[in-house]
This record gives sequence, C-alpha cells and structure tokens, in this order.
Amino acid sequence: MTEGHDVQELSDVDIHVYEAVASQAVETGGARLDTLVHTSGLEEDELRESLATLIEQGYVVPRGDGYGLGPHTFEVEY
Repeated sequence: MTEGHDVQELSDVDIHVYEAVASQAVETGGARLDTLVHTSGLEEDELRESLATLIEQGYVVPRGDGYGLGPHTFEVEY
C-alpha cells in the first residue's frame, strides 16, 4: 500500500468493491471474480477496473483464483 495513502481518495465504486471482497473474505477466506460480479451488481469490466485500482494501492491482493484483503487501517461495515 502506498505510504500516506488516504482511503477517502477511493471512489464509491472502489469502496463498494472493497466491501464486497471483505464480506466474502470473512465468510469464505477469499472472493472469486464471478461471485463478486454477482454480489456487487457491477459489470465485469467495471469490477475488474476497480479491483486493479485496489490491488495497485494494496487494499486487495490476488490469492489463487480469487482475491483477499491487503493490510488496511480502516473498518468496513458489510
């Protein structure tokens, strides 16, 4: 994660996707792309773009065939 990065700089879509990943990660240990598309209600292209942003900034990490949470300093309600 970028030093000094502020979560408030994330878009509403990015926060929505992060919450979807967090919810699935807590329930199953990881989030799969197909499930994220279904639960987020987003088009796959928009979801992939948001995931790329979250991965680049370290909030989400690729894990096997899915995604998990990276280090974070904020709470998420889901």
